[in-house]
Amino acid sequence: MSFDLYPGEVMGIVGESGSGKSKLLKLLAGHLEPDLGEVLFDTRAEGLRDTVTMSEPERRMLARTDWAFVHQNPRDGLRMSVTAGGNVGERLMAVGARHYGRIREEAVDWLGRVEIDESRIDDRPSAFSGGMQQRLQIARNLVTAPRLVFMDEPTGGLDVSVQARLLDLLRGLVRDMGLSAIVVTHDLAVVRLLAHRLMVMKDGRVVEAGLTDQVLDDPQHGYTQLLVSSVLQV
Repeated sequence: MSFDLYPGEVMGIVGESGSGKSKLLKLLAGHLEPDLGEVLFDTRAEGLRDTVTMSEPERRMLARTDWAFVHQNPRDGLRMSVTAGGNVGERLMAVGARHYGRIREEAVDWLGRVEIDESRIDDRPSAFSGGMQQRLQIARNLVTAPRLVFMDEPTGGLDVSVQARLLDLLRGLVRDMGLSAIVVTHDLAVVRLLAHRLMVMKDGRVVEAGLTDQVLDDPQHGYTQLLVSSVLQV
């Protein structure tokens, strides 16, 4: 497969379990190493770079600055033994912040942005509900203003009412920060709300792609038609 992602654009990737969508996301984010191919990213300092051939320190720095990864299970993206404020502050410290007062102020600000009361700043994530943990993971990831966010089933496992609030939050942050994002999900309602364009995957290949509303309202491929009509259990 081959595709482009533009500044401020959200790409949705859907398909049933085992279609390859989460593996693709991990390959793009550098969590897995591809056998072939390249991932070109327009870096601030050097322009287009193939992230596959970057050194490990370069990729780690990219993951702390221009990139962010929101896991389906927030426990995979949080330090559960560190306070909520500490989780946000660690990301700031990773890019050079050192003034404790300013770090804490920034943490308070971001907790507010993701609808976590500042009185919870010294609580550990284990004391939070699943939805609050996910919002904290989002704050931790976005505090350094990344340019590209990878999201793996960001609303998976949450109650419907919690999903709705989280989707509203994500949509607002993507719009207000001008983020580019790649969202992997099996939930078509998620991509309809968040994604400008959509790719449908089956057996490791893209079988249909286009504008989100166009693909969902007038699917051309038989597999996409089954997804849209909810015949397949995903």
